Amino acid sequence: MAGVNHHLQSLRVFTATWNVGGKSPSSDLNLDDLLQVHCQSDIYILGFQEIVPLNAGNVLVIEDNGSAAKWLSLISQSLNKSTNNDCFPLKRSNTNSNYFERKTSCSSSTFLQRTSLKTACRAFRSESRRRFKSCNCTIIEHERKIYSRDSCFACQKSQSNGLDDPSSSEEDDTLNISIVAADVGAMPPPGKNQHLRYSLIKSKQMVGIFVTIWVKKELVPYIGHLRTSCISRGILGYLGNKGCISVSMTFKQTSLCFVCSHLASGEKEGDELRRNLDVIEILKSTQFPKICRTPNAKIPDKILDHDRIIWLGDLNYRIALSYHETKKLLEQNNWDALLNNDQLKIEREAGRVFDGWKEGKIFFPPTYKYSYNSDLYAGDTTNSKSKRRTPAWCDRILWYGDGIHQRSYTRWESRFSDHRPGLRKPIVDADRWRMLAKFSSVNGYKDA
Repeated sequence: MAGVNHHLQSLRVFTATWNVGGKSPSSDLNLDDLLQVHCQSDIYILGFQEIVPLNAGNVLVIEDNGSAAKWLSLISQSLNKSTNNDCFPLKRSNTNSNYFERKTSCSSSTFLQRTSLKTACRAFRSESRRRFKSCNCTIIEHERKIYSRDSCFACQKSQSNGLDDPSSSEEDDTLNISIVAADVGAMPPPGKNQHLRYSLIKSKQMVGIFVTIWVKKELVPYIGHLRTSCISRGILGYLGNKGCISVSMTFKQTSLCFVCSHLASGEKEGDELRRNLDVIEILKSTQFPKICRTPNAKIPDKILDHDRIIWLGDLNYRIALSYHETKKLLEQNNWDALLNNDQLKIEREAGRVFDGWKEGKIFFPPTYKYSYNSDLYAGDTTNSKSKRRTPAWCDRILWYGDGIHQRSYTRWESRFSDHRPGLRKPIVDADRWRMLAKFSSVNGYKDA
């Protein structure tokens, strides 16, 4: 047993989902508590919904990346700030990162209003001189000679022609990862953003859905095969106001998938079936591009092919009770009775959606719908039945795969939008070549 544990390591993964109601953050919004920076994780997966208003301009014309750039700046400010536990404070130098941070600092009035997301992302990468590639497979020497420029070892040279990596496009605003070396522990060469503690490895927006992934700088060399896939499930079944962004990657030899979704809304009877259909179509239609140059490599193409999967987002499942029945149980803090009428729980137990998936026990109040800048549910502040919404746990995080162990599942008490963010925090055990995940999820945060 001692020999088995010798190669295990702990990997802490923090996951958060937040519907921000179409509001753009101000430069003084502090995310330290949301990100629980006092208890650092190794990987942060943050999923947002409605980072822009879901109006015709954003849905049909051109999406606004300005809010996404602001969220990136605020996240970096929290994850990369100097702490009392630091061996040395972060040094300030004249880099793109510092320039962007100054432009978005609390003391500045020039918080960027509209920024190219692709440009903004460069400020938060620890790798600034070398463009990471997507395949980090290790090929033995005779295979390298056989496959030459088509092999993983040749990726860096063959893709230096200025063409985008297959896993990205001009709109895919982030870095594509791969360390092309047999020694996966090798540290990257010095770059102008080496002061960053956490590096942005993926950031993708589809209308109002936005997902961003940050990794401790020293773990970046272990990540590869980074790909994204977007599925639109909104207006007429194909516009991007609803749907999902899925991110696939490998950590060492284990495949991971993170799905950030915003499913069909509505609290009428039968609306839960539309949400079920969204999930079914996402699982069926999501296809990750083939980018691995290693023959016979088992790199997953579909969501359920991955070893470990985390699904987060505004899933929009409601409580199948009247507003007055729900309010009475809320006043009694009777979470069990409310959860017994939770649509997602009912649909899962009936095997109609998320069959075989798991979710942590919920010990916190419904995350939707609050009056803005208030701790009161919107139904308590309106007499209009048409505007009244029954409180519900719309914001959820689920997982699929063995070896995932949740440390906490909670919510964050922010009055920023009509949703409370959901938080989950897992731990992952990994040996030298394969990760056995223990994930802790974040879906809104509140210490219990």
